Amino acid sequence: MNSILGRAAVFLFPDAEGHHGVLPPLLVLLTFVTGLVDAVSYLGLDRVFVANMTGNVVFLGFALAGDVQLSATASLLAGSAFVAGAWAGGRIAPRVADPHRLFALLVAAHAVLVAAALVLDLAADVGQVLIVLLALGMGAQNAVVGKLAVPDLNTTVLTRTLTGLAADRFGPASVRRFVSVAAMFAGALVGGLLQLRHGTAAALAPAIALLAVVALAAYLSGRTRD
Repeated sequence: MNSILGRAAVFLFPDAEGHHGVLPPLLVLLTFVTGLVDAVSYLGLDRVFVANMTGNVVFLGFALAGDVQLSATASLLAGSAFVAGAWAGGRIAPRVADPHRLFALLVAAHAVLVAAALVLDLAADVGQVLIVLLALGMGAQNAVVGKLAVPDLNTTVLTRTLTGLAADRFGPASVRRFVSVAAMFAGALVGGLLQLRHGTAAALAPAIALLAVVALAAYLSGRTRD
């Protein structure tokens, strides 16, 4: 696994000399997961995002303006839970010195939160609780991704990525940006198909599996580096 991830990292960062380890391809997988989870939240949970907070701020404004298809409560819940998850991730980060282990820990926590959302979806109709759980996980994920600061791979926001893709000369950064956009699109497409045809649980299941794989790969990579 480390060999495959290492080759993918070199493809994404050919001049970095392994500085980011196996994190780049794992961040691409998390970008795919973002598309999956946002498909669930937007299509299945009150037209709200749990990863894209820019969209939620705009949706909150629309809802307060009187758009009956949008929920101000859902937008506030998602935003508050996301901030709480990011706050928790930020408090945990200084306690874990190794970035791979920090990454593994918070991604594993994200997987647990998404798994809890899947179980609750099967057990009861608790859409607002699902919004909170999913947004908490995305907030924690964003906190650790921000701490790692791997260029062009922030896993959730594509505005700057698309700007750089269009404005800068083609080079290794362009490849990373294109891969990031493609991963988000693919996740949204797959998540949308699963959500619309089979429901929330079917769309969350691959997200849990991918988060678990990413957490395990990061943990094993940290042990190997030690």
